[in-house]
Amino acid sequence: MTDEPKLQAEPREGVPDVIDTLPAFREYCSDLAASTGSLAADAERASGFRYGHEDWLVQFKREGAGIGLLDPQALAAAGADWNDFNRAVGDAVWILHDSLQDLPGFADLGMRPRNLFDTEIAARLLGLKRFGLAAVTEHFLGLTLAKEHSAADWSYRPLPRDWRNYAALDVELLIELETKMRAELKRQGKMQWAQEEFDHALKEGMGPRKEHPIPWMRVSHITEVMRDRQALAIVRALWTKRDELAREYDIAPTLLLSDSSIIEVAKRKPHNAAQFRAIRSINERVRIHTDSEQDKMFERYAPIQRKIKPSMWKTIIQETLALPQSEWPSVDGGDARQRESQPASAPRSIRVWKERYPERFRTLAKARKVVSQIAEDTRTPVEIILKPQYLRNLCWTDEPRKRDVAQFLTEQGAREWQVALVAESVSRAIM
Repeated sequence: MTDEPKLQAEPREGVPDVIDTLPAFREYCSDLAASTGSLAADAERASGFRYGHEDWLVQFKREGAGIGLLDPQALAAAGADWNDFNRAVGDAVWILHDSLQDLPGFADLGMRPRNLFDTEIAARLLGLKRFGLAAVTEHFLGLTLAKEHSAADWSYRPLPRDWRNYAALDVELLIELETKMRAELKRQGKMQWAQEEFDHALKEGMGPRKEHPIPWMRVSHITEVMRDRQALAIVRALWTKRDELAREYDIAPTLLLSDSSIIEVAKRKPHNAAQFRAIRSINERVRIHTDSEQDKMFERYAPIQRKIKPSMWKTIIQETLALPQSEWPSVDGGDARQRESQPASAPRSIRVWKERYPERFRTLAKARKVVSQIAEDTRTPVEIILKPQYLRNLCWTDEPRKRDVAQFLTEQGAREWQVALVAESVSRAIM
């Protein structure tokens, strides 16, 4: 690695056009079928602008085929069959960075990767302190990427050249990166660990999407009103209406009403028109200022925003304030059936362990010390060696000394390499 990373401003073979017609798609599939080696892959969404999380651009690169920027929405309208793509790449290794971000979208489109190499997972296993794509390429290749449009509205058409350049750079270096990282994983004796992690990520990413059991509870800073059941009722009502409208108009919910506005209203509980008008954020159109070209992108959605009148929010708030206490959410935000279906988890707060469960805390401290030593010996971050919650759950159980530690960790979700690495030592430590 050089002391000063060089800037990779554009792909070496130039900035490609977008593939959005059936003939161009079939031609690229033919090129992929005739090429060899791993397939670099990435995707772009418009989740800050549009309602859904669908892909608006997917990017690929394979030696012999070059970079392809594909418009999945246009191709779907044209009747493209992603099985043609799957057959073209066969059992090639798909290289992604932070694969769990992109695999669900690929699955929705009909892509079926069979093998995975995740450069972020590899970076974590190798103990890198920074594991964003730009940091990893700097570390292994001595190159830094020109990155300027990550939060762009990728549903915009036609895509400007600068955006296409950004998207192409996301896959430009992944093949070289895989080669370097694979060699380093082998050198450190971690290739088998990595392969188990890749296989797990592929299974997770291509499986059914996991929906939040109580989606309105994901409103930012909801903890500020968690002890106020009437406030929670307001959050629930505003979130539900916002989500309904956002889905109808295909716009990001936060462009209709910000999370901070929902929380402010829930705290202040305006009971009359004057109190409602005093909350400026709910009476004004959501405006996002970035002092960049993105401001123009957000303004494209102003006509939709103007359709949603403040009086509608006011009506919802009044109706919610009139609800009897029996219809307010419980303080923890869920109903009994949902809570019962969730497996018991140990508390995260170490203070709770120390103050209320000192015996269990002593057991946990011994187990953590052992895992920390293993992490130090293998030069691997401790949270990669074993998910901390698994260890807490083990020590939270009644009589953990009598448990089969290997079996317990496997049931929790630990991979085989993790169980083989820590189970015996943890068992000895907690005896």
